[in-house]
Amino acid sequence: MSNVPADLRYAKSHEWLKPASDGTATVGITDYAQNSLGDITYVQLPKVGTVFAAGQVFGVVESVKAASDLYLPVAGEVIEVNTALDSAPETVNQDAYGAGWILKLKLTAPDSVNGLLDAAAYEKAIA
Repeated sequence: MSNVPADLRYAKSHEWLKPASDGTATVGITDYAQNSLGDITYVQLPKVGTVFAAGQVFGVVESVKAASDLYLPVAGEVIEVNTALDSAPETVNQDAYGAGWILKLKLTAPDSVNGLLDAAAYEKAIA
C-alpha cells in the first residue's frame, strides 16, 4: 500500500504538489510512482526561471526499470530545484514526500491547485 499524505494534492500522472500560503508550491513524485519505477538512478531537473504550462513535461526520472517524463501539475515558474538529487537521486525512493522533492514553483494561478486530486481521489485512482 502506497503512502498518500492527506495534506497534498495529486496529478493523475503521479506528481504531488504541496501549496504554500505565499503562492508557491513544492512538487515531487508520489510514493506509488517511485515504487513502480524501482531504484531511481537519475533525475533531470528543470532550470530555475523556466515557466511551464500545466501538464507540460518539466523533467525525466530514470530508474533501473524505465525512464518516465515528469509533468507539472499546474502552471508556474520554477523558483528552486533540488540539486541534491544530482548526486543522490535515490533520495526520491527513500523520502518521496520530504527530502526527495524535485522543484519549487511560483504558481501562475494558485486556484488551479483546486483542480488536482485530493488524497482520497488519488488513492482511488491507484487502487
